[in-house]
Amino acid sequence: MNIEAETKRIQDFVGKGNYHAAYNIALSGLNACRRANDQPGTDLFIEIIRGVVESLAKEFGSQPVSR
Repeated sequence: MNIEAETKRIQDFVGKGNYHAAYNIALSGLNACRRANDQPGTDLFIEIIRGVVESLAKEFGSQPVSR
């Protein structure tokens, strides 16, 4: 898996507001890394998923996202 290329694809979908596609690609990347026992890749995709969800919340949420 080319993580850089997948990250770019995800960013492109987020930029277009297509959060469903971005999330699905990120989740597929996470699963591929898990199957390959690639913990750094798994951790990266978890962070990417968090970013996708935060972007969605900023665009559509009525309140700031708090952690």
